[in-house]
Amino acid sequence: MYRSPIKHCKNCGTAVTYRVPDDGDTKERAVCPSCNTIHYENPLNVVGTVPYWGDSVLLCKRNIEPRWGKWTLPAGFMELQETTSQGAARETDEEAGAKFEMGPLFSVLNIERVGQVHLFYLARLLSDRFDPGSETIEARLFTEAEIPWDEIAFKTVKETLERYFSDRRSGSFGFHAVDIV
Repeated sequence: MYRSPIKHCKNCGTAVTYRVPDDGDTKERAVCPSCNTIHYENPLNVVGTVPYWGDSVLLCKRNIEPRWGKWTLPAGFMELQETTSQGAARETDEEAGAKFEMGPLFSVLNIERVGQVHLFYLARLLSDRFDPGSETIEARLFTEAEIPWDEIAFKTVKETLERYFSDRRSGSFGFHAVDIV
């Protein structure tokens, strides 16, 4: 079971205990023994795009940990007060400096063991020129045959790319929900 490291109450600072609250809940939670605040922990959303140009996709070489120097789709953690598509667009702009038109939601990948949900949108590139930000060493286009599959940073990115190219070959893009174990 994934457990994030909540050690102290965010309201009063007392060390929390993990137990099932007395309010009818059925899950173990971080509970403050002093003020009785229940700290609910929810998955983090990672949002990004599959930017495409003709038969190629845009990948970014990471300039940050984890997985420094590995290739990924432009993506990152969703911020408060933005929609999933707004977050995906922001990340694509920040990491790749790409000009694009946002498309539909393409994949949702659940990674239970780390408490994350990854959402990728299709994005039609409007230019093959990029201006990557500081988190990216290099942003470039790859055809399916050119993708450095052994250098892909995350399993969610690999799964999304495999489904993208499979759908592209079939001529029909669907929606993909995947559980990563």
